[in-house]
Amino acid sequence: MLEQEIYALDDPEALRGLIRDHGWATLVTVSAEGELVVTHLPVIPDPETPGPAVVGHLARTDPAARGLGERPVVLVVQGPHGYVSPAFYEAGPYVPTWNHVTVHLHGTPRPLGPEETYEVLSATVDHFESARPEPFRMADVEGYARRIAPGTTGFRLMPSRVVGKAKLSQDKPAEIVERVIRALDTDDVHRNPALADAMRAVNGAP
Repeated sequence: MLEQEIYALDDPEALRGLIRDHGWATLVTVSAEGELVVTHLPVIPDPETPGPAVVGHLARTDPAARGLGERPVVLVVQGPHGYVSPAFYEAGPYVPTWNHVTVHLHGTPRPLGPEETYEVLSATVDHFESARPEPFRMADVEGYARRIAPGTTGFRLMPSRVVGKAKLSQDKPAEIVERVIRALDTDDVHRNPALADAMRAVNGAP
């Protein structure tokens, strides 16, 4: 990912919030044969570690689980993102762009044993069920959950390198930023309220 100081996202709490709110991640690993392996999996912020450390799990039969912990990986977490049309600017000349919030977590994950993996599974369920009025809990089906849990591999990733980027029109004049936000809130084709909210937060726009 192209690193640009104007778009740098490096606040540990902001990074943790991004992971908390956008937990469907992309894991990029390299097999023992040197082939790239890409998989998708849920992650949550590590309850035991502040900042952008994560815990997650994947199927034991997933190719990415083979040799997990033996080589460095990259975990990609994608937040709000979307197309920005030059029509939004009402000025110019401009060309289209793509605004986004993304973090790359580099490091070597630590595979977890059966009990720690079960704790990660339970914590993951609690995390994604937390907004429901009557959250489902693993304890509701513990016997069944315990039987199928060995089919998963849990891991903890404490990143050795973090590259975060929030490219949200910080390079544009304030009036242009406000027009883009307004368009993302209302445009018939490219409406994107989540991206508009992210732009408000970063740019201090109304």
